[in-house]
Amino acid sequence: MSHKQFFWLVLLLSILMALLAACQPSAGGPANINVNTNANENTAANANENAAPTEVENTNTNANENTGGETGEGITFGMILVGPKNDHGWSQAHYEGGQYVEKNVPGSKMIVFDLLNPADKPEATVEGVVDDMVSQGATMIFLTSDEFEEDTVKAAQKHPDIKFVMASGDDAWADGQDAGKAPPNETNVMGRMEDMKAIAGCAAALASDTGNITYLGPLINFETRRLTSSAYLGARYCWQNYREKDPASLKYTVTWIGFWFNIPGVTLDPTEVTNTAFNQGSDVVISGIDTTEAVVVAGQQASQGKKVYAIPYDYQGACDEAPDVCLGVPFFNWGPAYVKQVKAVQDGTWTSGFEWNAANWDNLTDLDTTAVGWVSGPALADDQKANLDDFISKMASGEVNVWTGPINLQDGTEYIKDGEKATDQQIWYLPQLLEGMTGPSE
Repeated sequence: MSHKQFFWLVLLLSILMALLAACQPSAGGPANINVNTNANENTAANANENAAPTEVENTNTNANENTGGETGEGITFGMILVGPKNDHGWSQAHYEGGQYVEKNVPGSKMIVFDLLNPADKPEATVEGVVDDMVSQGATMIFLTSDEFEEDTVKAAQKHPDIKFVMASGDDAWADGQDAGKAPPNETNVMGRMEDMKAIAGCAAALASDTGNITYLGPLINFETRRLTSSAYLGARYCWQNYREKDPASLKYTVTWIGFWFNIPGVTLDPTEVTNTAFNQGSDVVISGIDTTEAVVVAGQQASQGKKVYAIPYDYQGACDEAPDVCLGVPFFNWGPAYVKQVKAVQDGTWTSGFEWNAANWDNLTDLDTTAVGWVSGPALADDQKANLDDFISKMASGEVNVWTGPINLQDGTEYIKDGEKATDQQIWYLPQLLEGMTGPSE
């Protein structure tokens, strides 16, 4: 089932459940059925400690005063998040990117709508949220999940005077498969997380005693295939070149939960998946989901005496959940790219296009310059960190490119010839997992 099919299936199930619940008697009957049974137990692994507002939230308390003043005309922009803004993962990284804009672009103010997904807010739609933001004065909208990709095109067509920035999509990529799909007021922005995932895979291989690594995946699409495959290629390289092990002895298993974060009763439970991985012999779990279950579970198991580690995802501070077992985190840093987009609108130079922004290899933690980054975690031993730093240095110089052939697809088909480097299109549109990886590709 595709990502988009899954989205609409969940929406349909949510509506049906709501109708069933409405038909139950007020007393004496069975308990009402509701996908989200408790506002404080939201679907993103309870990351949103306070119930999120159902209305669009204006984060600027001085919104009526913050008009730019002498420093120039201000801009109001919307930020639409698929998960909670404090999930310690994907959505929080975008939210903090918006805060970075407010800090660095005088007069700017952000309007936020989080938890736009069919389980948390089945009544909400991209179109409706965009309409509301535009009515509040937003002239620019950031949409932050490929879950919103098709609806972003429709919203942009409906509001041709509003600028739309779609994170993770490719509709505005002139060399992409969907070239020409985006209207002229939509652009795409993404970070080259593939490089950071290769670093994560290397860290996992350096720390693993068993060579048994599990990747906790969300759902299956081009993005998630290329990210977990990048982690595998990094793990394979470092298992062979630093650990001096036979690459065939590396066991790399991908388990997909079915969505970007836990939806009780719909997805697999990432806590259970992680516990199972550790209990069945993996000693490192690399997370590819929006939330922090992998590192939390690793911390719990380590407290019971197991030697296990985890690598969370998306958000620079994710290691804080369980630092003693955290090998590091590959993170997105949306602020600089978002500032660039806002300033281009302000000065009249904004154009539709596609950006796949690279890391600042000179400083992977410089939040003013890098689009993606890596932070080594406290659980990484000194010798492991030295090897990882060497790997990073070689990636930065171009001496190492893990997407260099020979690389075969999972079914054995040759994908990248021996000695050749994968093109951007071959990486972006990876059709299967790779040979040596265990797990479904579709």
